[in-house]
Amino acid sequence: MNDIDWSAVVNFDDYGLLLQLVQYSLLAAAVLGIAGGIVGVFVMQRDMAFAVHGISELSFAGAAGALLLGTSVVTGSLVGSLVAALAIGLLGHKAGDRNSIIGVLMPFGLGLGILFLALYPGRASSKFSLLTGQIISVDGPQLGSLVAICAVAIGVLLLIWRPLLFDSLDPDVAAARGVRGRLLSVVFMLALGLVVSVAVQIVGALLVLALLVTPAAAALRVSASPVVVPLLAAGFGVLAAVGGILLALGGSLPVSPYITSISFLTYVVCRAVGVARDRGRSRLREADPPSVVEPSPVVEPGERQRA
Repeated sequence: MNDIDWSAVVNFDDYGLLLQLVQYSLLAAAVLGIAGGIVGVFVMQRDMAFAVHGISELSFAGAAGALLLGTSVVTGSLVGSLVAALAIGLLGHKAGDRNSIIGVLMPFGLGLGILFLALYPGRASSKFSLLTGQIISVDGPQLGSLVAICAVAIGVLLLIWRPLLFDSLDPDVAAARGVRGRLLSVVFMLALGLVVSVAVQIVGALLVLALLVTPAAAALRVSASPVVVPLLAAGFGVLAAVGGILLALGGSLPVSPYITSISFLTYVVCRAVGVARDRGRSRLREADPPSVVEPSPVVEPGERQRA
């Protein structure tokens, strides 16, 4: 600890100049935070946090393969995500089947990605960025592709929002009402795959959950409104992604620890708020119990006639 140069770890010199250099990165972080927060709400409602990690592993493998072949990493990541999302959506409509499929895909994708990185002769920083992200180095073309992919994903969600929400909250009743759950699952998984492919390029395969699960989990701790929860989740996602960059500029540490820390602290605060709110409601119910209505006496038909 005595050998750490804290002046380099925390240093806000030339902060204004650095802000000008990362304008694209800040916009990319905001877009990813919004998309990740909105998609994450359905991820939590459908109990698919495990699926996010499974898709990210295949996205990582696709990006690593593209890096090895010298082609577009964006395209490779996108292809890997969509393949994984389609496989999970088609074969894993039920929770038990879905977990089995994800458990099979995750080690396969991670192993394939490690193989591709081991064969790649280029810089080690390029390999490392696929795992932990490279949000600081976003340029204009990358920002354009990121915005386009996230816009398509959110547009798909808006088209299927009501039936998807119905199927997420009560799949049995939704099926009885004619909602096509398997088709919705596939479409949602494809939208999730699009957002995961972007997140892998920005925050890395290891940290995707910080923007696609934690903000939504935090929002669900403080509200149950179908309108408020997505807005809160998007706001928490933007806070973590943009706030992480702004803090990372004031030192030499990577941006990833800041993003994950802000996301985690947001969840802790929201959980504490939710617990305090529930305790307050319990105390109010104990202090003001509902009044007991005296049952009216039963009058026999014969007595009613005599009266």
